[in-house]
Amino acid sequence: MVSKSLVKQIEQLRSDIRRHEEQYYVLHEPEISDAEFDKLLRDLEALEVAHPTLVTPDSPTQRVGGRLVDGFDTATHAIPMLSLDNAYSEDELYAFDERSKKGSTNKIAYVAELKIDGLSIALTYENGILVRGVTRGDGSRGEDVTANVRAIRAIPLSLKHGLVETLEVRGEIYLPRSAFERVNLEREGRDEATFANPRNAAAGTMRNLDPALVASRGLGAYVYQVVKDKPSDSKAEGLSKLSSHSQLLQECRSWGLPVEPHWRQCDDIDAVIKFCREWSDLRHSLNFATDGVVVKVDDLQHRENLGATAKCPRWAIAFKFPAEQATTQLKSIEVQVGRTGAVTPYAVLEPVRLGGSTIHLATLHNEQEIARKDLRAGDIVLVEKGGDVIPKIIKPVTARRNKGKGGPTPFVMPKHCPSCNSSLRRANGEVIWRCMNSSCLAKIRRGLLHFVSRRAMDIEGLGESLVKQLVDADLVQDFADLFALKIETLLTLDRMGRKSATKLVHQIEQSKKNSLWRLIHALGIRHVGEGVAVALEQGFGSMEVLGRATYDDLNDVPDIGPVVANSVQEFFGEKRNRDLLVRLKEAGVTMEGVAVEKESQALPLAGMNVVLTGTLSSMSREEASSAIRRMGGRIKASPSGNTDYVIVGKSPGSKLKKAQMLDLEVLDEIAFRKLLITLGSRMTDKE
Repeated sequence: MVSKSLVKQIEQLRSDIRRHEEQYYVLHEPEISDAEFDKLLRDLEALEVAHPTLVTPDSPTQRVGGRLVDGFDTATHAIPMLSLDNAYSEDELYAFDERSKKGSTNKIAYVAELKIDGLSIALTYENGILVRGVTRGDGSRGEDVTANVRAIRAIPLSLKHGLVETLEVRGEIYLPRSAFERVNLEREGRDEATFANPRNAAAGTMRNLDPALVASRGLGAYVYQVVKDKPSDSKAEGLSKLSSHSQLLQECRSWGLPVEPHWRQCDDIDAVIKFCREWSDLRHSLNFATDGVVVKVDDLQHRENLGATAKCPRWAIAFKFPAEQATTQLKSIEVQVGRTGAVTPYAVLEPVRLGGSTIHLATLHNEQEIARKDLRAGDIVLVEKGGDVIPKIIKPVTARRNKGKGGPTPFVMPKHCPSCNSSLRRANGEVIWRCMNSSCLAKIRRGLLHFVSRRAMDIEGLGESLVKQLVDADLVQDFADLFALKIETLLTLDRMGRKSATKLVHQIEQSKKNSLWRLIHALGIRHVGEGVAVALEQGFGSMEVLGRATYDDLNDVPDIGPVVANSVQEFFGEKRNRDLLVRLKEAGVTMEGVAVEKESQALPLAGMNVVLTGTLSSMSREEASSAIRRMGGRIKASPSGNTDYVIVGKSPGSKLKKAQMLDLEVLDEIAFRKLLITLGSRMTDKE
């Protein structure tokens, strides 16, 4: 028998936790420290563990389940999630104002809201309890990510008022700037690719199958629209009593939903423009990324009158902030050496604040690009930073160039490697100069970093600083040397303890058992990426057979063309590379494929040809190709009569038209992800 006092204690803890969540995420006025909040949560968890019959679905402890989700189902939006038209100038805002006045004799008031750069989400509450969270998807259908939504502490599991039987709100999930920096630092520490921007990080996090990881990322959320409600009392008016969008936002806040606090009710379009100007300057003071302002007609009835096109509402528009630019001095043009010996220039800038961060480097691509823009060390240059992290130089400010003696001089590409001083060479038809010295320390370091990377041999714990120490101390000069490292040797390096050394040696030992394609990819053969490496393993089955392959043998393998065939032959033609492979084999590194042909035939996409076109939002092209190949499929460059699937992302181009002409099976991104989940479960069942 559970005592009434215990029930009351648990209910009080839940009430206190919900109130503090609202104070932090909705009102932005925290009353207690994070440590004090965590203690309340731990106290509640302890009581619920001791008395599991008292656990309720909306308890703050039930945000994260104990297991991975199996995949995301597709859900249809009863009311489509439309996109917005964009405005890039104040003139376009005035034009929007003129269109909005049609059919109205009253003065048009607007609501201006900061446009949060994240992932759109539709949240459904039934009787005040969160029951569903669905991504925007293509606007008509999205992915049901309810398990991940529940893991976001900014989104209440239950509303403060239970007057609405069914309520659907729309909003944006985002990753705060501070969390973005933390997540990228953590990924760098694990030698994982960093996210380009907070938007990509938020989208990638929400598509992860582990709600616990989602909870750890610290995502935020803001609600900006109510699209559907059904009052719990049939006689009640529900939200129909409200006449404006500004009232709806206030109502959402009263329910405990997070609403971005800087929105403003504007009497006319001039007030909207003033708001846009203010936040164009102030946007970097916020802890979230914003790329503009969403402008909405405030009067709900007039919205109904204006209606919508097939794609966009006529009563709203997104004003986009211009890409940020700044002028600074191009102090010098330096060059760097990549793992294949490619020597590429980059700009060293006088540090300048841009896009909320300090910029001191910019990419320059190659010497032709430098010549085309006429960039010179010492120039004052215009630097731009758009949505992504990497800045670029737009042009020199030639009016400020000192044209006299001692002024900026044109860039001259060095003829010798900056690392080893070997002569650089450039092949016919290429724009890149290369260092051909196999003993170049810069090449060795970059090559080793590629060899141990996650998509190659996947040796965790070998980051850039450790690789530099190993090479500079002459402990590692090629890939085979890694497999001779001992714990005692590693202990001589800076900041290397016994625990870390033991773990690293274990990781290196485990990598010997990797699939053959990983080793082929890790070797750094020019033009041989992950997909080509898989094709080579499937085509030849062992390193020995691959090494003996003729040009014609290589050309006969699907997805292998003349360029790759030549590159593979050049690699195996060098005695140094053949000797390296002998040493790797002697170290115990796997040189054989595992029943390649038989295994491939058993895979769900065995023998199928797949074409990818357009940009996928949930994964990179490389990740999609890798998933297809793991299931036995072949990636093809363009559709043909032999194509089994055409996977279509955003901006697909001519490949989609060709696929439609050939009447091929076309899958959008959601259908493709569902196919991967279905086929993946079949592979698991067979195992």
